[in-house]
Amino acid sequence: MSTSYEAAGVDIAAGERAVELMKARVARSRRPEVVDDASGFAGLFDASAFLKYRRPLLATSTDGVGTKVDLARRLGIYHTIGHDLVGMVLDDLAVCGAEPLFMTDYIACGKVVPERIADIVGGIAEGCALAGAALVGGETAEHPGLLGADEFDVAGAGTGVVEASEILGPDRVRAGDAVIAMASSGIHSNGYSLVRHILAHSDLTIESRPDELDRTLGEELLTPTRIYARDMLALVAEVGGVRAFAHITGGGLTANLARSLPDTVDAVLRRDSWTVPPIFEILRAHGDVPEQEMDKTFNLGVGMVAIVAPDDADAAIDLLNSRGVPSWVLGETVPGTGKSVYA
Repeated sequence: MSTSYEAAGVDIAAGERAVELMKARVARSRRPEVVDDASGFAGLFDASAFLKYRRPLLATSTDGVGTKVDLARRLGIYHTIGHDLVGMVLDDLAVCGAEPLFMTDYIACGKVVPERIADIVGGIAEGCALAGAALVGGETAEHPGLLGADEFDVAGAGTGVVEASEILGPDRVRAGDAVIAMASSGIHSNGYSLVRHILAHSDLTIESRPDELDRTLGEELLTPTRIYARDMLALVAEVGGVRAFAHITGGGLTANLARSLPDTVDAVLRRDSWTVPPIFEILRAHGDVPEQEMDKTFNLGVGMVAIVAPDDADAAIDLLNSRGVPSWVLGETVPGTGKSVYA
């Protein structure tokens, strides 16, 4: 008895159709340094662009979106999840001061639905354009029998470059620096296993319309991650005085900020400096989640933090606000032992 790859669950034609659908959207993320590879097996980037650096260091990062993809699947909304992936990967590069250059993606699915794959990859390309990077390649893998027909996961890797003498980080931080918060767009892409647990064990559903929101809970939960990379680099270039950044992802605000502190300095933060967005209070109340658990799981409305010289704090906030990133003084650094604490 003869059989085929398609009979085993892999549809090559559907994969080719997905590639055709995504081409135009991927092209929008193109940078001038991207070189076409006629075979399509690799993404090429002209490294002569590095000649303007004295000692260029390449930075790399890889990540996924986690269980937020399950909510995208349940709601049938696929065009925003790519922004989440870009935020998780390329904003990590910008933390050290690196300019994101290019990114590749990987999508595993139970069945290739061309329009769905094109929406996912199109969202990644749009996110790359927002970060100033090119989407130079990727892979879509069909895993019949391992994943359900509507199941998928997505991951990516990015590369950036930074001048060796201009790397940002803990060694630049001093006592007396200002800690600047940049508002998140929502939950971003961390803590969704707890979100799904709350949904499974409370009266909340993705169709719920809490009074505090102007849309369904599911739509709120799928709000794409704010991408900060260009704003961060603008802050370094136009204001100066930036000591370090901290990307507030899994582990919450204090744990991630502590990673950007030397062991001689603490960051003292003021809870009363901002109002936590309603989505977090909704989850806390319906899930009966202790404050400490909320603190270590979610960003609570702060997606990125900059530590800047005190004299540059006002200019930093003005620049970020002018770029559409709500920002404020979250606290300050003091002599200590490398901890981030609330006042």
